[in-house]
Amino acid sequence: MYLRANDKKIFAYTGARSHQEGLESVVFVHGTGMDHTVWLLPARYFSHHQFNVLATDLPGHGRSEGSAATSIEQMSDEVVAAMDAAKIGCAALVGHSMGSLVTLALAARYPDRVRSLALIGTAVPMAVHKSLLTSAAQNDHAAIDMLTYWGYSKAAQLGGNENPGMWMVGGTMKLLEQSRKDVIHTGLDACHRYAAGMAHANQVQCPTLFILGTRDLMTPARAGKEMSDVVANSRVVLLEGTGHSLMMERPNDVLDALIEIV
Repeated sequence: MYLRANDKKIFAYTGARSHQEGLESVVFVHGTGMDHTVWLLPARYFSHHQFNVLATDLPGHGRSEGSAATSIEQMSDEVVAAMDAAKIGCAALVGHSMGSLVTLALAARYPDRVRSLALIGTAVPMAVHKSLLTSAAQNDHAAIDMLTYWGYSKAAQLGGNENPGMWMVGGTMKLLEQSRKDVIHTGLDACHRYAAGMAHANQVQCPTLFILGTRDLMTPARAGKEMSDVVANSRVVLLEGTGHSLMMERPNDVLDALIEIV
């Protein structure tokens, strides 16, 4: 569905069901250069199990209007605006990569809007390699190549997804290729400059789940576990042999973990 949020037309996937009053909600936030399609499996599951679902395309991404926000805090404000437009007061928040930082900032800055929090493939600081930032600033396809290659474990590069019909590497590359000019760099730069991560982690009050991959080259599991030590009410699920794109590599395990926290 489309929402009007902060004077922009924002697209949000609802799991193919209309929102119903009285149901708890789950809000999903995607990573750099991506959109709501990375959440199709969990979004459909929760929408068919008595939850309202909102998987937004951040401004400048997917089907949403506007320019991409230049800071993690601004992105969190945009998600709150989308929640307001959808009449969602409080929700379980689920974020991947850049989206995990957005949901972290939202939980710290708007604690009354968050029931629980799931951070997938996360770390603070989320430093971005200089060569990746440079290539993205030039809108060079090399940035997409790096994000795709570094985003998967070596085993996943060969295929073999547990759910038939999913071409993990090709699908990710195609999705990133569809992103608008400068959007990938804007997102990566926002992650790189996000300095309030640990302070925000200290402020999180809700139950929090970290879903981390042991073969994640972009946000190493070690960093995610160190971050979890700062969040008072948190636990960690480690997915063995999995890279950064956990929802694509291990969709069923990610969903099982989310069911426990949402």
